[in-house]
Amino acid sequence: MRRTAPAALLAVALAAGLLAGCGGSGSGDVNARLAVSSAYMPQPVSASMAAGFLTIVNDGGAKDELTSVTSDIAGDVTVHETVGGAMREVQRLTVPAHGRLVLASGGNHLMFEDLKRRPRQGQTVAVELHFAASGPVTVEMPVKPATYTPATGH
Repeated sequence: MRRTAPAALLAVALAAGLLAGCGGSGSGDVNARLAVSSAYMPQPVSASMAAGFLTIVNDGGAKDELTSVTSDIAGDVTVHETVGGAMREVQRLTVPAHGRLVLASGGNHLMFEDLKRRPRQGQTVAVELHFAASGPVTVEMPVKPATYTPATGH
């Protein structure tokens, strides 16, 4: 009986290893794979608030969700969506599998509230993006002129 216990454990371990291998490269990536581009902050016109914009690309086979954002420059960073011209704070925004989440002027965006210092054009602001499934992503967000509009959009 003692000899079957190690054999049974070995069989379970082998089966677990084989099952874990089923999601490998042969069947496609089922995890989110995130990259951030086009990040910027227009130079704030207010001493207490600023906005931030960026694009999160997901090359993986599973969706993820942006759940929060932190930055040492602000007391609070909130995520907002804009629907029909109305802005509202949300708890999360989806980054679809094989897709992108675009945060752009006039649309979904970040709000930096209770600024600890007012960033100036040419500086960068460190931002940490937090996701439901993926680990945090740190982004250096350049501060652009207050009227900056990206040439290629987002």
